Amino acid sequence: MMVDPQERSVGNPRIEVFFAHQRRQYEPGDRLAVRYVVEGCEGEMIRVIEHSVVWYTEGKGEEDLGVHFFERITDRGAVASAGRDGAFETTLPASPLSYEGLIVKVRWCVRVRLFFASGRDFVSEHVFLVGRIPPARLPPRGL
Repeated sequence: MMVDPQERSVGNPRIEVFFAHQRRQYEPGDRLAVRYVVEGCEGEMIRVIEHSVVWYTEGKGEEDLGVHFFERITDRGAVASAGRDGAFETTLPASPLSYEGLIVKVRWCVRVRLFFASGRDFVSEHVFLVGRIPPARLPPRGL
C-alpha cells in the first residue's frame, strides 16, 4: 500500500544555530554572522524558509517587536539547499540594546522558520545580546 506523503508521520524538526561569536555577545555596528543546520525533516517537503533577526520586548504593558533583517527563500533549488543548512549575516544597528530590566526586557534573536508543503510551519529562535547594559537590580533593603 502506498502512503500519501502528506499523511506520513510528521518529524520533529530541530534547527541548530551557530554564532560567529561563541558568547553570543555583540556590539552595535558589529557584523552578525550565523550558520544553521536543519535536522528531523526527513520525508517532509520544505516549501519556504525565512531567516530573520528581530528584537522584542517582554514584561508589563504592550510588547513591541522590530524586524532588523528578513530574508524569504522560495526558489526550489535554494530551498532544497537551505533546508539542510544555510548561513546569513547582517550589520547590527545602534539600538535598541539588549536590556534585562525588572519590569521590561529587550531581547534580540535569530529566527529560522520553515514552511512545509503540508501547510504546517516550524520556527526556531536563538537569543543573543547587543551591547553591554548590566542587568537591573533591586536596591538593597533598608535604603
